[in-house]
Amino acid sequence: MARKAAEASDSSLSPAPEDISAQLETKATVKAATNGKKRKAETTVKTTNNTKRSKRAPADEIKEEAVETPAKKKVTRAKKSKEPVLPLEERTMDSKLRIGAHVSVAGASMILRPSKTFSSSNLSSTANIPSANAFAMFMKNQRKWDNPDMDPEHAALFINGCQDHNIEVGDCCLPHGSYLVNLAHPDPERKKQAYDCFQNDLVRCEKLGIKLYNFHPGNANATTREEGIKLIAENLNRAHTDPATGSVITVLETMASLGNTIGGTFEDIAAIISHVEKKDRVGVCLDTCHVFAAGYDLRTPNTYAEVMKKFDEVIGLKYLMALHVNDSKAPLASYRDLHARIGTGYLGLRAFHNLVNDTRLHGLPMVLETPVDSVDGNGKKFEDKSIWAREIKMLEKLVGMDVETDEFKDLEKSLHEQGNGERERIGDQVEKKKVKDAKPKAVRKKKAEGDEEVEDAEDVKPKKSAPKKAAPKKAAPKKAAPKRKAAAAKKVESEEDNDDDE
Repeated sequence: MARKAAEASDSSLSPAPEDISAQLETKATVKAATNGKKRKAETTVKTTNNTKRSKRAPADEIKEEAVETPAKKKVTRAKKSKEPVLPLEERTMDSKLRIGAHVSVAGASMILRPSKTFSSSNLSSTANIPSANAFAMFMKNQRKWDNPDMDPEHAALFINGCQDHNIEVGDCCLPHGSYLVNLAHPDPERKKQAYDCFQNDLVRCEKLGIKLYNFHPGNANATTREEGIKLIAENLNRAHTDPATGSVITVLETMASLGNTIGGTFEDIAAIISHVEKKDRVGVCLDTCHVFAAGYDLRTPNTYAEVMKKFDEVIGLKYLMALHVNDSKAPLASYRDLHARIGTGYLGLRAFHNLVNDTRLHGLPMVLETPVDSVDGNGKKFEDKSIWAREIKMLEKLVGMDVETDEFKDLEKSLHEQGNGERERIGDQVEKKKVKDAKPKAVRKKKAEGDEEVEDAEDVKPKKSAPKKAAPKKAAPKKAAPKRKAAAAKKVESEEDNDDDE
C-alpha cells in the first residue's frame, strides 16, 4: 500500500542560513545561565516579602535591590524571542519531506500545542520541535507491561490539537511499540502477555486516528527462526481480525543485529509478510542505522540504488511505509545498533543526500532517533532537542543540493570531523571484537581436525602429583619421554597444517 506524497509548493525550501555548519555544532546555551539568574531574582523577591512583614529597617534596602530584577527578566525574554520558531514552522509546511523526531507523549502535545497537556507528565520547552511536520511517540510506558487505560480527555485534546493545527495524524504520526513485546515467543503465558500489550497499542492508535504502528518483530531465543517468523505472523493475523484495532497498519521495523533477532535481513521481513493474510494491514519501516549495521550500504548513489532495488525485489517497495533516519556510530556490517547524529557517523552526509532526494520516499514519515545529549557550561548533561530542529532543516536543505558544490563539501567535512572521536572509539571496539571472535573459532577448528593428536599429547603431560608417587622408579619417566616428544611433534605438525589451511 503506497503512501501519498506530501504536496509541495513552487518553493519547497526557504533560503538557507549563511552558516549552517555553525548551527549544527552543539554548544552550551545562554538560556541555562539566564534561568539561573531568574531563579535568583525570584528568591530575592521572596526575601523582600518576608522582610517587609517583619518591618525591619533593612527591608527598604532589600526592596530597592529587588526592584532592579525586572530588567534582567526583560533581557531574558529578549533572548528567548530570538529562537527561530516561526520561520521553521513556515519553512516545513512547504517541504517535500515529512520529517520529525521521536518525542514523549507530552512532547507530542507540545508539537501540536493544544490548550492543555496531553498527559499528566510535566512538559519542558525542550520537547518543542517547531520544525517537525511528523513525529513518533510511545502510546504508553514502553518499559511496563501494565498501564492505565487512555484518558478520554487526553485523547480528545490530542485529536483536537491535530485538527486545530491542520495535522493529518494518520499520515505523519509513527508510534513505536513497546521494547518488552516479543511476538515470536512460543510460551503460552508470555505469548499472551506480549499480544495483549501489542493489541492495546493498536486500539489506542485507532481511537486517536493514527494509521501506522511501528514495532520490533521479535527474537527467536526460545524457538527456531522459522517458527518465530510464523508466530509473529500468527499474532498479526489475530490482531488484524480484531474489530477494535480498526484499520491500523502494523509496521515491521528493520533490525541491526542477526543471530536470534528477527528482522535483520530483508528476507526475514518478507517471510513474515508472506504469512500475513491481510496484506493491506502490514508495512515496513526502514531504519537507516539498522540496515547499515546489518550490511546494507547506503553511502553512494550506486550502493543506495542496489539496496533499494533489493528491498523492492525481496519485500516490495509498496510495503515501505516509513523510515527511521539515523547515522551509525558503528561500521558497515558491524551488527551494532548505535545511532549517531546525521553526517557524523559511518553513513555520512551523502547517504542522507541519497535518501532525501529519492522522490519515492517523499511523503512518508521520516523519524529522527539521533542522540541529543549535550553538556552545558557547568558540565551538566541535558537533552538539547533543538538539535533535531537543526537536523530537520539540514535534511530539507539537502533536497536538490549538488554534492559537488563547496557548500555541500564544507558541510560534509564539518560533520565528519565532529564525529571523528566516536567513530574511532566504536570502530576500535568492533575490530577488537572481530579479533576476539576469530580466536575461538580457530582453536575449535584446530581441535576438530587434530583431536587425536591433541588428546594423546594431553594424556602424557606430567601431573604435579604423579612425580611424588612415582619418585622411587626413575626409569619409567625415561621410557615415556620418547612418546611425549613424538606426541608433541605430531601436535606441532597438526597446528602448522591448520595454519596453512586458514
